[in-house]
Amino acid sequence: MNKLYIIPTPIGNLKDITFRAVETLKSVEYICAEDTRTTKKLLNHYEITNKLVAYHQHNEHKIVDKIIDDLLTKEGDVAVVSDAGTPGISDPGFLLVSKAKENNISVLCLPGPTAFVPALIQSGFPTDVFLFHGFLPHKKGRKKLLLQFKEEIRTIVLYESPHRLLKLLTELTEIFQEKRLVSVSREITKIHEETVSGTPNELHTYFSQKKVKGEIVVVIKKV
Repeated sequence: MNKLYIIPTPIGNLKDITFRAVETLKSVEYICAEDTRTTKKLLNHYEITNKLVAYHQHNEHKIVDKIIDDLLTKEGDVAVVSDAGTPGISDPGFLLVSKAKENNISVLCLPGPTAFVPALIQSGFPTDVFLFHGFLPHKKGRKKLLLQFKEEIRTIVLYESPHRLLKLLTELTEIFQEKRLVSVSREITKIHEETVSGTPNELHTYFSQKKVKGEIVVVIKKV
């Protein structure tokens, strides 16, 4: 029986990929990629020439059945990668995995990079229990969700884009005032990587004085 492989890829530094991931990518029939142009750079670096198929949030519902059919009727495994990190964690992957499980197709997720784990560890905040939420809604339901965080006693982990970071820090200042510390990590594994901690207001002051780039992980300390 063919297998569906979920392959984590580097979130910045191309060296952050396992030997097993490279070997698996070289062995599969084809690779489903969130952005084939981005993935092509990684594949070229490791001299991987396997066929690429676009698989992202805008077409996954259209092609998921074709991929499942290939796994059931043709020879060869299939791999799924996102632009960076582990597919299925705030990236496409869940639908295909769900369909594969429904059809008794073996799904193997390799261990590897994902942004929130190093950000959580580097924050220095308690990690015994935490809530990972990923990206907040831009508008509808955002305020209600943030107010729910006020009652949450666990460490909270969020993803945020650079151009909405100051807005989020303003919202967190209104909710928590000085009662909970926040850690912001950006450009994880890259040259300009940094992790800064403080109150939401202190962080707002810090990041308002510089141009923020890169993907952002925001960690809110456990009560």
